[in-house]
Amino acid sequence: MSQADLVEKKADELPGINARSSTTKLSNVKAIAFKTILVTALAISASTYFVKRPLNGFSVGTLESGVDLCPQADELVPEKNGVIWESLQLTYGTEAFKAKAIDWLGGAVRIPTETFDDMGDVTEPVWEKFLPLHDYLKDSFPLLHSNLELTKVNTYGLLYVWKGSDSDLKPLLLAAHQDVVPVLETTINEWQHPPFSGYFDGESLWGRGSCDDKSGLIGIMSAIESMLESGFKPTRTVVIASGFDEEHVNIEYRFKGASSLATEMLERFGENAFAMLLDEGSGYSEVYGRVIAVPGIAEKGSLNVQIKVTSPGGHSSLPPPHTSIGILAELLVQYEKNPFEVHLTRGSPTYKSAQCMAQHAPGISSSLREHMLRAEHCDGALRAAEQELFKNRAFMSLVGTTQAIDLVDGGVKVNALPEQAWAIVNHRISTESSTAATKARDIEFRISNEDAPSYGTLILSTAFGDGLEPAPVTPSGEDAAPFQLLSGTIKATYNSHRNISGSDAIIVSPGIMSGNTGGVLSAHLISFNNDCNTDTRFYWKLTDHIFRYGHLGVASGGSLPSGVHTVNEGTHLYQFFGIGKANDSPAISIDSFVEMIRFYTTLVLNVDESSLP
Repeated sequence: MSQADLVEKKADELPGINARSSTTKLSNVKAIAFKTILVTALAISASTYFVKRPLNGFSVGTLESGVDLCPQADELVPEKNGVIWESLQLTYGTEAFKAKAIDWLGGAVRIPTETFDDMGDVTEPVWEKFLPLHDYLKDSFPLLHSNLELTKVNTYGLLYVWKGSDSDLKPLLLAAHQDVVPVLETTINEWQHPPFSGYFDGESLWGRGSCDDKSGLIGIMSAIESMLESGFKPTRTVVIASGFDEEHVNIEYRFKGASSLATEMLERFGENAFAMLLDEGSGYSEVYGRVIAVPGIAEKGSLNVQIKVTSPGGHSSLPPPHTSIGILAELLVQYEKNPFEVHLTRGSPTYKSAQCMAQHAPGISSSLREHMLRAEHCDGALRAAEQELFKNRAFMSLVGTTQAIDLVDGGVKVNALPEQAWAIVNHRISTESSTAATKARDIEFRISNEDAPSYGTLILSTAFGDGLEPAPVTPSGEDAAPFQLLSGTIKATYNSHRNISGSDAIIVSPGIMSGNTGGVLSAHLISFNNDCNTDTRFYWKLTDHIFRYGHLGVASGGSLPSGVHTVNEGTHLYQFFGIGKANDSPAISIDSFVEMIRFYTTLVLNVDESSLP
């Protein structure tokens, strides 16, 4: 555990035991300021095309009709590569290809690649579990391995380079991780099908990793293998980066996969060398009467803070008014009574999501629609929209910096006074904030009750590292070519898989990743999130255009896949990220996995012929 002290305040110790002449009561601890960087938001001036009128206690504006708050790209079907694309779309619709897809994904799931928190350095034999997967990939995708250059980075990281004919074009980077969350021995009997069976029940494929994230890795490779079979030769280089410890949380040896791959790519390609990056992330869902896809354009930051109270020990037969555990408990109660202040900010990913819902989802409440349509140029309407949106605590948590007391410890024996007690508070940091601002707020916090316990020592320190800043926000406006290309690709894939056409069958909205794998907000809008952040946290220097999206269907209004990281993990067309009934099992049908392969194919072909630099 890294212990970078934020602040230490000495207070009275127990009377008569090493008493100090200079003391400060915990309840009166003054804030000790850290140097913080003030983040200023661009102020949007009042528009000339609205007039004010009162509504629900707020002064709001009347917006002219025709204002496009969430402009949509047209579906983008490959043209230069159109013949290959059309041919592959037909191939993907055959039963023979579906059978091949079942074999590809099922075979990968049957190879356990669990990462535990005590596996040590990659030189330890326990990491050799990835070698069978590497052999499987080589055998299953022979054209890929004979046409792409493979470099193994830090032993188990996989870096594939599919060289294009034009070296002046920035490559496309596709990412997916090889490792999966461990299966507890005590839960194996709870699995409907064995966790590493890759069992196919005629519709759904089951097993650990079928959701997170072997479907992504195998989906990418299946698409490239199929394109090679069709004779496709890229103009633009395509790079696949596959780490091996995205699920690993050991403090000393954490993140040797993507971090090493990032170093390798920076040395080989340089900073800002990629046209765009796509990693695991969200999908699409029908919400309020409209199918909406939500590519993650940002990720919240994270910070763990340890609150530690120490006081002299002794025998429990002679207790003080409050032990260190009691003092800590009081402090934690006050902590939870004082959450971070949260506000919806113009231009933020969550604000953009709300705008898209307001404009395109017919089932959204008329009041929220009215507020959001005016919020861009009216503070009163923005506050009114915020008030309605924040009725959903999940959405409110997604917008602001959160605090959750997740770990607590103290005491060693029932007859001994605890000399120390500590708790860990986990913060997920808003995209409009920073680790410095979060630390400063924690330091400023103090017990408000003047009669609170007031002796001992209070220490605030960071735990498990120094935290992670919120990710840079990927541009998503009309002039952001990569986002527009991705949007058009999503629409073309969705349409092709259903033999429909047009640009309004699915809406594309910017989203945000924040803290749990998957995650869709069901009350007002959908926005997806991911635990401890994706591997993209190491790739920020490689491109300004980072997207977290997996193109998998989500249950209506859903959230986390009900089986991701738990028993009965699987993949199913309508429940991949969905909230179902308590006994529902997540599963993605092979039909959904084939659609994912269509998506990767369409993306590679579209980027290849695009005007991106």
